[in-house]
Amino acid sequence: MKLAGDLAAFAARIGHGFARPELLVRAVTHGSAAAGVRPDYQRLEFLGDRVLNLVVAEALMAADPGASEGTLAPRLNLLVRKETCAEVAAEVGLGPVLRLGRSEALSGGRRKTALLGDAMEAVIAAIYLDAGFEAARAVVLRLWGGRVATAQGVRRDPKMALQEWAQGRGDPPPDYVELAREGPDHAPRFTVEARLVGGARAVATAASKRAAEQSAARALLDRIEAGDD
Repeated sequence: MKLAGDLAAFAARIGHGFARPELLVRAVTHGSAAAGVRPDYQRLEFLGDRVLNLVVAEALMAADPGASEGTLAPRLNLLVRKETCAEVAAEVGLGPVLRLGRSEALSGGRRKTALLGDAMEAVIAAIYLDAGFEAARAVVLRLWGGRVATAQGVRRDPKMALQEWAQGRGDPPPDYVELAREGPDHAPRFTVEARLVGGARAVATAASKRAAEQSAARALLDRIEAGDD
């Protein structure tokens, strides 16, 4: 099997020549295009997530030998979350080569964060199955390397930090309330309010509910640290 021109160019961009091209074809095939006739990327996504986590965890430990588990965990979470995978996917032009069903393509599937993130993980798994762990590791480090290098500046997960602050005062965990969801399905905007039992609140808007919760928690922490609450 020979890769089509767009997939061959994509393989060159990520720096891996496939001995088994069908693995890459599967990695870029969404369920809407598979229609039960050929395999989609779901199983590869499951495997790719594990490979990505292992490679990035190893890289983070090597980059900061003295860091504790509590310091490394939020860095890992940031680097392997769907939003980051989707950013990497966009950088290497994964969206245009995805095999999507007509309705998914028309609804903006090539730009959807969850879809791009899942497909990027599937591509990592395809490389792993095609050439082994070291080949997958090399591609991940090439694509994620800059992010790993700057991860030491990542602050602790704000939702976790806010929860620990509340627990330290004997208060229940903060609540996160979705105030609004706007925009089309392929580019939604979520507005979320973080609330503490004492009445302190902060609002944030982002492209995903999780990101909005994180931003609201960070805004509330900043207010607490500034002594506004």
